[in-house]
This record gives sequence, C-alpha cells and structure tokens, in this order.
Amino acid sequence: MRSLILSDIHGNMPALEAVATDAAGAYDDVICLGDIVGYGADPNEVTHWVRDHATHVIRGNHDRACTGDAAIDDFSDLAYHAALWTRRRLDAASCEYLKNLPQGPCAVNGFHFAHGSPRDEDEYIFSRQDAANQYGAMPGEVCFIGHTHVQGGFSLRKGRVWIIERPAENETETVLEIEPDTWYLLNPGSVGQPRDGDPRAAYAIHDSERRTVRFRRVPYDTEAAQGRILAAGLPPFLAARLAAGR
Repeated sequence: MRSLILSDIHGNMPALEAVATDAAGAYDDVICLGDIVGYGADPNEVTHWVRDHATHVIRGNHDRACTGDAAIDDFSDLAYHAALWTRRRLDAASCEYLKNLPQGPCAVNGFHFAHGSPRDEDEYIFSRQDAANQYGAMPGEVCFIGHTHVQGGFSLRKGRVWIIERPAENETETVLEIEPDTWYLLNPGSVGQPRDGDPRAAYAIHDSERRTVRFRRVPYDTEAAQGRILAAGLPPFLAARLAAGR
C-alpha cells in the first residue's frame, strides 16, 4: 500500500493542488495529519478537498482553534487573528467536518500517525532530545508526525537518535529505507507553510510493501497564495513568509 502523507496544509490551495498534481498516480490512499486550516485564505476549498480525497484524517491544533476550541487561547497574535478570520469564513459543512475530526495517534497500513507527537497532539518534536523523549510513547515502528512544519525526522535505535534529512534545495526527493529493529518519527513537512527554509510544498509517500518513505518537495504558485492572503485582509506577514519558507 502506498500512502500519500500530508500535513499542515493551512488553507493554502495552490500548494495543495501542486502536491496533488505531483503525486498523481503514485499513491493508493491519502493520510492527513491535521492543521488543514489556519493562516491561509482558502479554508473551505482545502477542507472540501481533504474530505473528498483523504481516507484517514486527524485533527491539528489549528483545526480545533478555528472551530471554537480553547486551543486558540495559546496562540500568538498572528495565529489568533488568522484563526478568528477562518472561523468567520468556514461554511457550516467544513466547520462540522473539522470539529469532528479524531485525535491521534491512529493506526493504518502498518504505521501510526499523530499531529504533534505520539504522547501529546500539541507537542513539538524539533530535536534529538525531543525524539528520544518519545521512546516510551512510540505506538509502533513507524509514526508520522506534523506540527513543526519541518520535513525529515528521526530514527531511534539502541538508545541513540539519528536525524533524517529532508531533500536539499537542489533536490526533489530523498528516499528513506525502513530498517529492522529501528523506530521512526517521520515528518512529511508542511504542504502549505514550510518553515525549514525551503518554500516548496512538502509531502511524503510511504510504501508499506517496499518499506520506503519518499520525502518530496514541489514548487507551487507562491504569488497566487500570497495574493489571496492579502486580498482576504489577513496579516501581510502570513503572505511574506511563504516566499521564505520560514
């Protein structure tokens, strides 16, 4: 089974369309790790796409915040403003869909997936130490996570942690081979708002038969996404950051 792994789309339809086109024919089902909305100007369009195409979806903190959850109280001013804007723009069907998304971690096709970490949906996994702290909470051999907007991840074996790098700026893809007796925390990266210095949309494809994970980057019409954000009256910084991947 080949699974298209998406996370942190954040209302960016041009980026999602570029990923869908790039991945066409290379997957059998779609897994979404949450944060479908927030920050971007296309919350309904993105939510409708995920609802229509994704087989398994879990919630992210922005999905909760944009549908009335108290998670919004912990947001920065920018995130708070964008979440309130999104609340006002969501149609009834999208709001109901997002509000009823389950909490991770969940299991499918021989792997698990969560939004933040296996033990806490709001926890960020940035460093080797962060990853090492998950040893006791790992639900299985491979767990995909999002939340940080940083593609790559960590492998854990015999008390040691290795960093798994994302594709370089001059590369489209890197391929990870899943090794025996090793645990993996893998981040597909953010579709709609990368923060690893590469503005290209990020995603991954997990092949359970070949035991591989393909980390991919694809350029998209950043200017179109920026224009929609500005036209919507959202903070200009949310548009500017798309070009920097920060």
